[in-house]
Amino acid sequence: MTALSTHSAALESTRDEVCALHAELTRWNLVTWTSGNISARVPGTDLIVIKPSGVTYEELTPASMVVCDLHGTPVEQGCSPSSDTDAHAYVYRHMPEVGAVVHTHSTYATAWAARRESIPCAITAMADEFGDDIPVGPFALIGGDDIGRGIVATLSGHRSPAVLMASHGVFTIGKDAKSAVKAAVMCEDVARTVHLARQHGPVERLPQKDIDALYDRYQNVYGQREGTDQ
Repeated sequence: MTALSTHSAALESTRDEVCALHAELTRWNLVTWTSGNISARVPGTDLIVIKPSGVTYEELTPASMVVCDLHGTPVEQGCSPSSDTDAHAYVYRHMPEVGAVVHTHSTYATAWAARRESIPCAITAMADEFGDDIPVGPFALIGGDDIGRGIVATLSGHRSPAVLMASHGVFTIGKDAKSAVKAAVMCEDVARTVHLARQHGPVERLPQKDIDALYDRYQNVYGQREGTDQ
């Protein structure tokens, strides 16, 4: 019995979620035409689900999502996977805590990437979500795992779930697909805000102690917590 048949319920659920979340990329204006992609691990397996290559967002269906192993090889017949699949797969192999990867070319964040400049942690929303500056990763060509290597090297041991790959765009990671998409949305939001602020003068990074306090509060206190009355 194959992993596909053994974990069919988890696979179908992941297909549904990954397909549906691509609508958030267009909703928040993070992508154009067919650019960008989301992938996620299939729970209980060594498989991932990722967007097919060159298919418009309006045409995406759960069935068109491509199932690959952790080396980026499709495990069933169907659409060809995203050209970024090898990069995603490298991240999953080397960061087992990562449950999903998102890639966008969102305008303001990609402008910072084009300048090869990190976004300084200058506003509380950045401290909450990213806990640090949003770093810049090395330039790498599309098509192999070099981008994945740059993502892992940059984000390993870093609080930020987002990296600006030099002269390319944004990659985000998360424990699941929704959190990785949220990081991509927030990355563009803070990239725009800090860019606009700099048009009127210097922008100062928040003191590290304040960043630490804000990050701890947001990650461990903010929102609804299971098993509490908060």
